[in-house]
Amino acid sequence: MRVLITGGTGYLGRAIVRAMHVRGHDVVVFARHASGSGLPGALVDGDVRDKGALERAAAGCDALCHAAALVSIWRRRRADFDDVNVGGLRNALDVASARSMSRMLYTSSFVALPPRDRTDPIAANDYQRTKVAADRVADGAVAAGAPLVRVYPGVVYGPGLFTEGNLIGRLVADHLRRRLPGLIGPENRWSFAYVDDVAAGHVAALERGRAAARYALGGENAPQQRVFEIVQTLTGRRPPPRIPFPVATLLGAAEEARVSLFGGTPLVTRGAVEIFRHDWSLDSSDAVRDLGYTMTPLADGVAKTLASFADAL
Repeated sequence: MRVLITGGTGYLGRAIVRAMHVRGHDVVVFARHASGSGLPGALVDGDVRDKGALERAAAGCDALCHAAALVSIWRRRRADFDDVNVGGLRNALDVASARSMSRMLYTSSFVALPPRDRTDPIAANDYQRTKVAADRVADGAVAAGAPLVRVYPGVVYGPGLFTEGNLIGRLVADHLRRRLPGLIGPENRWSFAYVDDVAAGHVAALERGRAAARYALGGENAPQQRVFEIVQTLTGRRPPPRIPFPVATLLGAAEEARVSLFGGTPLVTRGAVEIFRHDWSLDSSDAVRDLGYTMTPLADGVAKTLASFADAL
């Protein structure tokens, strides 16, 4: 298939592009700086907020993989999240419909789902709020008959750039550089999804996912602390201390005030602290059954990630 991939230059997006290419699909990479990315396929510069540019990039495509998102804990202009995460999905759905594409895959997020200790999704920050809202847009598209398949990656990690889409890589790198003061909620469980597994899951979901299906693409469910215990085994570096939630909340408020006055990106926000309070385990059994999804053990994935740090630290 000729597949248009939005957000193909992001941390996960790059892995998806390469996996689609290796599988033999003809890829069109659509991103703001696609032309300088060095990725395989046709490289088209554009923004998902520009539906006209997206329509032009979609010419001749059989399917669309919408992975573009604004992944961040904070933006001065909150509406940026709405414009990209909700408006971008609306544009992608419109383009896929106008082009009569037979398949569309949407990359959501585990934060659009309820945590294990809640029955409903939460909206702790603007990223999470807009991913939940986008999921409701996807619900409407499915009800209207769109050939849409949704995937919900867990906490994606592995070798690659230390972007906001690679949270675990950034935390571990900061820890090894002695720049990580502590962990918030290290006892709570996350679903650690190795990046290559998630990319392969995208390919399988596009090729053979059930119409209207929703697949969790998680990994080993383990406490956040477990990652740093594995790092200690491999490097000897002791895990960071626990930051109590009241202290973390005060720090988040102070960081929000700082960046509001002086700019930059906060180290943490009150919304991020709220997310760290919950259990984000995932059940990926549907993806295993329907897609042949496989999950790299956390110890193996962390070892591969550390090995890739040699030239980056």
